[in-house]
Amino acid sequence: MPHRVTTAPKRICLFGGTFDPIHLGHTHIAEAAQKQLQLDQVIFLPCRQSPHKASKSLASDTQRLEMCRLATSHLPWAEVSTYDLEAPSPSYSWRTAEHIKARSPDARLFWLMGTDQWQALPRWNRADHLASLVDFIVFSRGEHPEERQGMNMHAIAGEHPASATAIRSSLSNTHWLNNSTLDYIQSRQLYNLSKP
Repeated sequence: MPHRVTTAPKRICLFGGTFDPIHLGHTHIAEAAQKQLQLDQVIFLPCRQSPHKASKSLASDTQRLEMCRLATSHLPWAEVSTYDLEAPSPSYSWRTAEHIKARSPDARLFWLMGTDQWQALPRWNRADHLASLVDFIVFSRGEHPEERQGMNMHAIAGEHPASATAIRSSLSNTHWLNNSTLDYIQSRQLYNLSKP
């Protein structure tokens, strides 16, 4: 009888955000999670508009999607998904997790977030249901995130100074952008960052 090879479930991490623009801090966080938790895939999910953010993004959905693709094209474990941009409103994290789970039913799912999102998580729509679908990976700048009953949480620490707000407001911060992403932004004069 032939020897049966068993393989571990694929480890897939979801990483949502406005990515307006995506910067080296985002890819640094994703890479840290990928290495430390041995993730097979990190799916970047540019969102249409977070229910928790009042301000509108400055780049269009199409532009933010393309910037994500450019910024992650060199990362073999990265994928960019249009799901959050195309799904019916309102866009809730548990719906996204259900969609990915249906696509990869045998996978173990993770959700990557910062400490600010982790602190706000109890206020998310159906947070307990989301917790039944995913493990949370919380990226912090030193402080250990508080454990929560009924939620599997993995803390990873790191430091990166990049800020989308700072990039949008000043040309002096464009070194926080992937070169392809910067070229794209400048060629379309996004955030008033035109080519010199």
